[in-house]
Amino acid sequence: MKHFLMLSMVLLTQTLFCQNFTISGFLSDSLSGEKVLYGAIGIEELNTGTSTNEYGYYSISVPKGSYHILVNLPGFEVKRQLVKVDHNLKLNIDLKQQAESLDVVEIKTNSKETDQNLKKAEAGAIELDVQELNKVPVIMGEKDVIKTLSLMPGVSLAGEGSTGLYVRGGGIDQNLLLLDEAPVYNPSHVLGFLSVFNSDALKDMKVCKAGAPARYGGRSSSVIDIRMKEGNNKSFHGTGGIGLIASRLSLEGPIIKDKGSFIISGRRSYLDLFTRLSPDPLIRQTRLYFYDLNFKANYTINQRNKLFVSGYLGNDAFGFKDEYDPGFTTKQKILWGNKTSTIRWNHLFSNKLFSNTTLIFSDFKFGASFEDRYDDYVSELDYSNGIRNYSLKQDFTYYLNNNNKLRFGTEINNQIFSPGVYKYVENNVVEQSNTEQKQGLEASVYLSNEQKINDRLNLNYGLRISSMNLYGPSNHYDFDDNGSIIDSTRYGKGEFFKSFLGLEPRFNSSYRLNKVSSLKASYARMMQYLHQVSHISSGTPLDYWLPVSNFLKPGISDQVSLGYHRNFAKNKYEFSVETYYKEMQNVVDYKDGAFTFAADSIEGELTIGRGRAYGAEVFLKKRTGKFTGWISYSLMRSERKFDDINKGQWYLARQSRTHDISAVGIYDITKKHRISLSWVYNTGDAVTFPSGSYQIDGITYRLYSERNASRMPAYHRLDVSFDYQVKKTEKFESSWNFSVYNVYNQMNAYAINFRNDYYNPGEIKAYKLTLLPIIPSVTYNFKF
Repeated sequence: MKHFLMLSMVLLTQTLFCQNFTISGFLSDSLSGEKVLYGAIGIEELNTGTSTNEYGYYSISVPKGSYHILVNLPGFEVKRQLVKVDHNLKLNIDLKQQAESLDVVEIKTNSKETDQNLKKAEAGAIELDVQELNKVPVIMGEKDVIKTLSLMPGVSLAGEGSTGLYVRGGGIDQNLLLLDEAPVYNPSHVLGFLSVFNSDALKDMKVCKAGAPARYGGRSSSVIDIRMKEGNNKSFHGTGGIGLIASRLSLEGPIIKDKGSFIISGRRSYLDLFTRLSPDPLIRQTRLYFYDLNFKANYTINQRNKLFVSGYLGNDAFGFKDEYDPGFTTKQKILWGNKTSTIRWNHLFSNKLFSNTTLIFSDFKFGASFEDRYDDYVSELDYSNGIRNYSLKQDFTYYLNNNNKLRFGTEINNQIFSPGVYKYVENNVVEQSNTEQKQGLEASVYLSNEQKINDRLNLNYGLRISSMNLYGPSNHYDFDDNGSIIDSTRYGKGEFFKSFLGLEPRFNSSYRLNKVSSLKASYARMMQYLHQVSHISSGTPLDYWLPVSNFLKPGISDQVSLGYHRNFAKNKYEFSVETYYKEMQNVVDYKDGAFTFAADSIEGELTIGRGRAYGAEVFLKKRTGKFTGWISYSLMRSERKFDDINKGQWYLARQSRTHDISAVGIYDITKKHRISLSWVYNTGDAVTFPSGSYQIDGITYRLYSERNASRMPAYHRLDVSFDYQVKKTEKFESSWNFSVYNVYNQMNAYAINFRNDYYNPGEIKAYKLTLLPIIPSVTYNFKF
């Protein structure tokens, strides 16, 4: 008993004198009040630190004493603050934006905090500064984060005039694209020439190509997490631009100073305004425009509670009316667009437990109508598709100690699918599909831990458990080997009839070899319970989504990745090389000769198989100085295998581009003049071309051999942009942007079509279709 009392006194004494206290709070921009996401915060004396989460919150534990807190982040002045800790401390930290001085930049590069790319246990991750992306030249002067993202290693556009992305050999539909946590199902404006993301409204973008944290789910290839600005809570400001094809305006300011703010950002094209002035009747009656609107507001109720409301609304329209001859009229109208809305509640249960509750709505719709009239003859076709999503998410972050950060939560998605529906009327004879809506309830729970083992080794591991439950009203089909329906079952409203369950382990690690280099490794299993049926490979609004079914199984990918990361010259240069191997199960493709337009039971036209992708990526970036930029190179092979395609042998996927090179250079000539350029090169897509021809009864038929055994011509292009700052005062800034897309007018092939030669009927000739020649543009930008 005596020894027990002595031991208890020793433990009590250690507890009293070695008690840890918590320093916690938010990291903010002092000028705008915007929270700083993923910012590193260090304790100098203890050689330890942490980083803010996606809402700018941090928490760190220290023993009683006095410490210097160091925050040194790109774009901000160094913050070094002495604090005395003898109780739990609430410390909100404001950072001043960095002055435009090269001397300050040089000082920043000596900081330990600029080597976070070596420390973080995130293989295949990309964190993009939206302000930096705005310096990269793009088509018609419209800054586009999706197009700029394609300049990074392992990410490529599905084609010219497309916003669809291939990430490490995966398909377009395998990317989870989030805007303030709401999924965006089709990110294209103007049939893919621009994305729906107005850069003036954006704050941060994070991309996970491998080893996505367990809190993300629903897709099997990548995660692209985009966050909108919160709005300036100090004073009222505006930004905007007037370009050749579109103009934009953003307004932001406080609702109540230092407690709440808002931002509203709009953009609209006006090609339709010019077409109305044309003397040509066909052009005058052509409509082609898009618009989008972003909105976000937040309000701090008290130190423990904060509310956010955000939303997006965007639409595209294309149509024309033509009268060939008196009495003969043809009309066409196409509309498509996205809607999203998010309501979030941040709550602090304690200085160690952070909670975020989110309600999400997302909707995509596409509709097209065509009409021909000639005297008494009438032909009409209406087509539509869409997908709608209602979600509830509950996420927790628990700062167990300085070495362990636990994240756990749950998510429920109610998904409503409207596959391709058509109605065709010809002289009062009606033909229409019987396609009906399909419903599914996707649910998941996850748990992960960010763990610091020692000064060299950091881990991020977790498990996600997901499920998909289909419910009626719906018809459930069974197919034979030829894709014909052999049986169907009708399920009533609210009746659950099919369930899927999946385990998705995730693991990331970073091992510090020395002060300037580290090794990173990851493994991730990711599952998705919906598939996109694409009419062409580059992705269009015509494409529609289908849930898993008795025939369509969940897509599954298993990816391992290994990378070497190194910084040079006191962190002025960042270098990395990563290799990966990805196995894909239940990949979907069309059968040979499939009917793809609005089939009532499209599953019968599809086939299920396997996929694999492997490759290496090299990245070199210069971070500071008058000249900055990066070079990326990707070496990749992506293959597919289906029992009823290509005789069951492996063949190249369309996105299997062997070489993909991007180079970006940004040079600040003076404080008022900047020139930027980007050059891209990639191997042409794998495609199926006719290998010969034959004739029967005088008719020439094309002969096709292996699937995707041919290649499109290699693609390359140079873009240049020049920025000239006209005026800059405390209250107003203005600048001009002059850009040239495709400087040397490279006529890249968008498609190659084959037709019978008019003069030699027995011969087939190839004809190249190109989209974008050299395109100059000018944009006037302003801030107030």
